[in-house]
Parts: sequence; C-alpha cells; structure tokens
Amino acid sequence: MRTPRIDRFGVSPDRAGPALRRGAEEAAARIPELMVEADRIASSVIAGIHGRRRVGRGDTFWQFRQYQPGDSAQSIDWRQTAKSRFAYVRETEWEAAQSVWIWCDASPSMRFRSDPGWPDKQQRAAVLALAVAILLVRGGERIALLGSGLAPDQGRGALERFTECVVRALAEESSLPRVEPLPRHARLVILGDLLSPLAEIERTIRDFAAMGVAGHLLRVIDPAELSLPYNGRVRFEGLEDEGGVVIGRVGNIREDYAGAMARHREGLGAIVRSLGWTVASHVTDQPPQTALLALHAALAPPEG
Repeated sequence: MRTPRIDRFGVSPDRAGPALRRGAEEAAARIPELMVEADRIASSVIAGIHGRRRVGRGDTFWQFRQYQPGDSAQSIDWRQTAKSRFAYVRETEWEAAQSVWIWCDASPSMRFRSDPGWPDKQQRAAVLALAVAILLVRGGERIALLGSGLAPDQGRGALERFTECVVRALAEESSLPRVEPLPRHARLVILGDLLSPLAEIERTIRDFAAMGVAGHLLRVIDPAELSLPYNGRVRFEGLEDEGGVVIGRVGNIREDYAGAMARHREGLGAIVRSLGWTVASHVTDQPPQTALLALHAALAPPEG
C-alpha cells in the first residue's frame, strides 16, 4: 500500500521541483477568490472594532473636552472657552508616524493541508494578510508588503498594489523574511507556520527589533501538525529538503512529538516576549475572524 507523503509535521501534497512553480501559479490564480474571502472576513469583524481614532499628537481636530487639572494652559482653546463658562481643551487625533509592513510565508511547507475540507496554510495566511491590510487601509493606515520594494501607502490603490505584490511573493520559497532596513517605530506583521529552527527565527526578529521595529507574529498551523493523528506505518517526507523517514508505528512517537511541538511553541513565545513583540496562533480548521480581531488589536496605536 502506498504510504502518504508528508511534510515536517503532517501529510502533504506531492510537490517538488517544477511543481513548486505550478503551485505558486495556481495560488496566484486564486487571488481574486482570496481577495473576496479576505474582504468578507474583514467586513464581518468591523462590528467588533471600535475604531482606531485616538487622542494624541497630530494636526487633525477630533473634539473639545473640558479642561482638567494637569492639562497645560497652551492646550486651552480660548475661542471655544469664550462661548461657555468652562475652559475647553482642543484635542487632535492621533496620527501614525509609522506604517505597517506585512510578510506572508509562501514556502513549500505552507501548501500543506491534512483535510480537503480545510484551506492549506498558504491560503489561510494569504487571506489573513489581505484581510488585515483591508482593515488597516480602512483605518487610514499605510501598508506595504515586506520585500516588495514599495514604500507604504494609503487608500484603495495601496491595497491593489499590496495584492499584486502578494501574487508575486507566492513564488518565494523562504520560510522567514529577509531582513531589510525599516524606520524606527515601524510595525511588522509576520504570518507563517513559524516551524523554522528557533535560532533562525530569533536571529531574524532580533535584527528587526534592533531597528526599533514593533513586531506581531501569527502562527498558522494545520490541525494535524498539532496532534499527529496518523496511525500505523507512515512515510514522512519533507517539502523543504528535510529528507524522508518511515515510522513503523506513528502512535508510539505521538507523545514525544507533542512534547517537541510544545517546546517549540514555548521557545518561540519566550523569544518574542524578550523583544517586546507579540505572537498568536491560528489553526486552519478554526474561523479566521478571531485571529483577525486579535491581530488588529495587537496593531492598535498606543494610547495618548
């Protein structure tokens, strides 16, 4: 009986060599479908978002409020105050001096799904990247795809260019983003399975953090990569030159496998926390809206 081909942590499609390029082309052909899904998901979470407008430094008027002890005299709007017996402060809307860069893992292992009823990891990561880009653009933020060579921009045109860049990036095979200079206080979103060795992940995000970049990681995982649900004799074969191995009784290694995955997750969390970044996980059999809301909240501008 033919044993299934699987990636580092689960059963995978049979892709190698030229098939990788075909996979990228097939994913690119799905972009209109992905964009529709991303827009639907983004629209469905709008009701759960209370807006990104915040008080802070900026030029755009937001509101008047009564003067409070501790406010500077320079903040008083004397014209508005003259209309009332109370002193009023003129507040401006917080303006983001920084922009948001987004990077989506399109490496071969991301094309894995353990059930035909679920999206593969690449599809889900791409949809979430597009959805968060939609929310950011609607909130007046500037976005760019890391590695595209384009400067962050706002508006519908920026979203269209971002989508085109995602299509081109589907041909990439890197599991982690290439480090490139970003402005201090920029924000970076990395979406992928984050199954690379912890030392490589730490080196990458530490280089970005050293620039003063605030980072947010979303770990996109297939359910089988968490539970290793296979039984009997299974051939595990990687899609990224990891080689292959035959396990006679998969059930005998399930506990050790779960421990290794837990240590990897905990190690990733420790690295991220040490740098002041955040990390969250999303499993592809779960609705994407929860992950999108959490990611949007992590990207919220600071108070005051």
